[in-house]
Order: sequence, then C-alpha cells, then structure tokens
Amino acid sequence: MRVLLVGAGGVGTAITRIAARRSFFDHMVVTDYDLSRAEAAVAALGEDGTRFSALRVDASDRAAVTALIAEQRCDILVNATDPRFVMPLFDAALAAGVDYLDMAMSLSSPHPERPYEECGVKLGDGQFERAAAWEEAGRLALVGVGVEPGLSDVFARYAADELFDEIEEIGVRDGANLTVEGYDFAPSFSIWTTIEECLNPPVIWEKDRGWFTTAPFSEPEVFDFPEGIGPVECVNVEHEEVLLIPRWVESRRVTFKYGLGEEFIETLKTLHRLGLDRTDTVTVPGGAVSPRDVVAACLPDPASLGDLMRGKTCAGTWVKGTKDGAPREVYLYHVVDNQWSMREYGSQAVVWQTAINPVIALELVAGGVWSGAGVLGAEALDPRPFLDLLVEYGSPWGLREQ
Repeated sequence: MRVLLVGAGGVGTAITRIAARRSFFDHMVVTDYDLSRAEAAVAALGEDGTRFSALRVDASDRAAVTALIAEQRCDILVNATDPRFVMPLFDAALAAGVDYLDMAMSLSSPHPERPYEECGVKLGDGQFERAAAWEEAGRLALVGVGVEPGLSDVFARYAADELFDEIEEIGVRDGANLTVEGYDFAPSFSIWTTIEECLNPPVIWEKDRGWFTTAPFSEPEVFDFPEGIGPVECVNVEHEEVLLIPRWVESRRVTFKYGLGEEFIETLKTLHRLGLDRTDTVTVPGGAVSPRDVVAACLPDPASLGDLMRGKTCAGTWVKGTKDGAPREVYLYHVVDNQWSMREYGSQAVVWQTAINPVIALELVAGGVWSGAGVLGAEALDPRPFLDLLVEYGSPWGLREQ
C-alpha cells in the first residue's frame, strides 16, 4: 500500500510517528501546503523515515491533488486537514480512482429559519450525496475515522454486536483534566474546528423523530470519567457520530456531549458575540482576513503544547439498553495520558489519540480485513479487529459497567 497523507500538522505528524512502527504499508507521501512542515514530520522520524517522503500540495486544489495521487502511485488518500478541505480531497480521491479516509466530515450549515429546531445541511451530507458514485467506482471512502468520530463509532457497533440485545440510547461522552502551564486559554485541538463544532447547532437523533437540532451547549450533565479524570460537566455539541451511528446501529436515541468547562464555553460565546467566529473575510488595513483565521493565528499551535500539558483525555461511548431481558448501561472508553504520549511518541495526548485510529483503519484496509465500496463510517464494519489492534498498538481500551 502506498499512502498519500495530506496535512502535516499535529495529527498528521502523529500519524507518521505511529505508522512508522508498523509494516503494513510500503510508502507514505507526507504533504502539506507548507512544505517545511511536511519535511519536518519526515525528518523527525530519523532512521524510521525511510518509507516516507515529503512534498507540497494545496489541499484546496482538487486537480493538483488528483495529479499527485497518480504521480506518486498512491492507493489511498488520508485527509489530516481541517474540515474546509474535505470535499476537494474527497473528490480528488474519487477522480483518481483510489480509496479515501478522513477524520472529520464535510461541513454543515444551519437551517435558515429554524436553526435550533431543524437541520439545514448536515455534517457529511456532501459526502453521502456522492455515495453512489463511490459504489459504482468500486472504491471505499471511510469517513469520520479519528477518535471522535471513529473509535467512538467502533464502540457503538461493538456494543450493539456483543453487549446488548436492544439499545435505548448511545451517547458519546468526551472529557479531560488536561491543563496547559502558562496559558489561560489554549485549546488542545484545532481552534478552527473547535469553534465550528461548538457554535453550530448540535444535532440529536431519535428513532421516532429523525435528526433535529437544539441550542449550543444545551442539556448539561455531569459525567464521571474513568482513570482519575472524575466528574466533568458535558453539553451538547455538533458532531459526526450523531449523523453516522443511526445509519448502521439500531438505537432509539443518539447524542454527543463534550466536557468543555464554563470558562471555555464563555470564551466561545464571546468570540461569537464579537463576530470572531466568522469564516468569511472582513476588510482591514492591508487586505482582507477571516476573523476565525485571525483567532487561530493568535493562539498557540496545539501540537506545540505537549511539554506544557498535564493530565489525561478520555473519549468514549455510553450505551444504555437491555441484555438477556435485564437493564444494562456501559461506558466503553479510551484514555491517553499526556505524559505517556509525549514520552513514547513526542505527540500531545489529544492529537495522538486522534491519530492512532486512522492508522489502525489503514492497516485493516491494507490487510483486507476492512473492505467495501461506497461512503462508510467505522460502525459499518467489524469492530473486533479494530479493538484488537488498538490493544496490539499498546493503547488498550476499557469497559465500565455503569
């Protein structure tokens, strides 16, 4: 397998460090708009980097990406960029006749009149609209295969297959106790993506109602996270799992809640009030800029914060239903300690936890364990080989009876 990796930021760089220890692929071409970032990712691998090379590509240029796939004889494109570039990369892979994998799906837009009641364009709609073309081409587009979405969806399918007879609710719950020394506000993941998912109307799915929206940060609940993280208040946030899980897993309700914290929420609300969450450009002396890009440029790169971070991050899926006629609740989870990920891989916990999952998915595809045609989420495929590889990679998952 020859892999084209587009994006050499925190997650892309972590992907190279994890993949370098595995033998399932022949070569990985690491690309970025900034060639120096791609070169740095490869150089950091040292002697383990012989199967890697670095090139420049503009992720927004579909034709250039398509040509690069052919030139480098790649079999699959891995998208490690932010969601703005999903569609050009998704389309480039189809045009080139290769498989595709991403960790975040095509962007949504709210309902023009009833944003907090009805869905407008949903996350992933742009990709699912092209599913027939992928099926006809006999190519596989694996979408939303990071940690959330991704591993959380694997957990949902595993619960349905092995732990429950009937499922009442699947609720993805994400929380952490991470701190960053010297910063009052320093997101551990892309602020561009964080603003997008936290300020958009959250989506909920119910069997009798379908998909609908609610207000940002609604329905707060305190969830007790494992391995010393403890109670964290979680709120509704727009996320791909709610758009993916109901397509393949039977449940009466699906939600996603994120442990943000009151201070983080207030900061996001302030950015919104000031219009600094906007992606369209505004004119300033010297040119035009996107306010959200300015916010991102003013904050530290999350990938650079690892040495200053302390604590753990937890991603997981809470499931409620029945087994053998008795009520059951479980929380399937994956915890990463920042001190461990920095020591073992030189990557901070949040980006490393995101990056390990697409590498596992690549290995399953390379070995023919995961296969298919069309646009599929992780929950469409057998979860057990994925979870077994997660343990083999040295990062075990857990199951807690609630």
